[in-house]
Parts: sequence; C-alpha cells; structure tokens
Amino acid sequence: MGKLRKFYTRLMSGKADADISFTNLCLLLNKLEFSERIRGDHYIFTKEGIVEIINLQPKGTLAKPYQVKQVRGLLIKYAIEMKDGE
Repeated sequence: MGKLRKFYTRLMSGKADADISFTNLCLLLNKLEFSERIRGDHYIFTKEGIVEIINLQPKGTLAKPYQVKQVRGLLIKYAIEMKDGE
C-alpha cells in the first residue's frame, strides 16, 4: 500500500483529524484531480462537477481539524475515491 493510499485511509477513518499533515492533504487533493490556487496562505481547491470549493490554511505543518472534516465530507458526498494503483 502506497504512502498516499495509507494517508487517504487514515483521513477517511476520521480518527486523527487533529494530526493530519497539511502537505499530504494538498498532495491527496491534487492526486484526486482537484485544481489548486494559492493566495497568501489560502490554498483553494476546485474540481469540475463539484459546486463547493475547498479553502485550506495550514496550522504549522498540520491541517486544521475542521477543514479536514470538510474535505472528508466532500469526498463522501461526491463519492470521490482513490483508484486502485494510486
């Protein structure tokens, strides 16, 4: 199992929202074909077919727990999953 796949599994489990790496969260969203735009410390992710935008800001090296929950909710709502081999 690859590093990003393990991260995805950990993110979707919901057991460690306060300990999710900001960099890995951004890498995952890029891997899931989200477009990224950066304005200051705001990382804004969009994807065709998804109405909502994801706006992330780092808290040191970690992602903010409430934003991790938002990302997970969006992935669940739109049934976005990592494909086999990713």
